[in-house]
Amino acid sequence: MKVTVDEEKCCGAGQCVMIAPEVFDQRDDDGIVILLDAEPPADQHQAVQESADVCPAAAIRIGARA
Repeated sequence: MKVTVDEEKCCGAGQCVMIAPEVFDQRDDDGIVILLDAEPPADQHQAVQESADVCPAAAIRIGARA
């Protein structure tokens, strides 16, 4: 799994951080997403997928590993 985020789309809702804190964080000043792990381990895949599914701005993209 390869994860990318579009910081321009991010609205800082923080859903991803609550669901997958090992993969996502937020900037202190504006709450915009910070990607901590672009290729998370298999035990994080379900949480990352859920994060992408609930993201109100559709700022999280998931693809196959290169």
